[in-house]
Amino acid sequence: MTGGDLVVCAGAGRTYGAGSGTVIALRPTTCVVGPGARVALVGPSGSGKTTLLHLMAGLDQPTVGTVAWPAIGPRPALRPGPVAVIFQGPSLLPALTIMENVALPLVFAGGRQGDARRAATSALALMDLDHLADALPEEISGGQSQRVAVARALAGEPRLILADEPTGQLDAAAGREVVQILLAAAGHAGAALVVSTHDTAVASRLDERWQMHDGRLLTGRRGC
Repeated sequence: MTGGDLVVCAGAGRTYGAGSGTVIALRPTTCVVGPGARVALVGPSGSGKTTLLHLMAGLDQPTVGTVAWPAIGPRPALRPGPVAVIFQGPSLLPALTIMENVALPLVFAGGRQGDARRAATSALALMDLDHLADALPEEISGGQSQRVAVARALAGEPRLILADEPTGQLDAAAGREVVQILLAAAGHAGAALVVSTHDTAVASRLDERWQMHDGRLLTGRRGC
């Protein structure tokens, strides 16, 4: 572990409920994501992939152990910007245009509207979506919607991109395109990339494969 590591889980685990109703979502897990990493987090549904990603993203907190972001800062500093999360569904607000959807997280964080729109414009152009800036989510395809989600992540200039089953709702061709876009986006941003997936074709595109089963990380980096 070094000060340049983007996220460090040290014995981090997550349970829900109490007593006989306790559910172990993630058993104590130790792992590190460093700069430039390209990690596929693989395993069946219910294996703990999403829970681990949510802890890495600071969307949830461990019930045991710790999660830290040495090269980024404390949990409140993660978003928008340094840590971007892309979900299985693009989660676009139907009443807003594509431009407004991409700019919204930056505006919510206190950014000036003009600056947010400029960042959104640049991110959409990188995704070859600038021609759809004024469209509504219902007017674009599923693959385009997921590319908008990638653009929204890029607008914050992330150092770590976490994607949770980003191809799960797409056909094979659209899924391959989204994976290629994620890799290109991470390269453009100089960001590390962690993708959770149960698709072996997706996992094969990344440099490392971390296997999860029954809430336990079986293989990973630096003694995970």
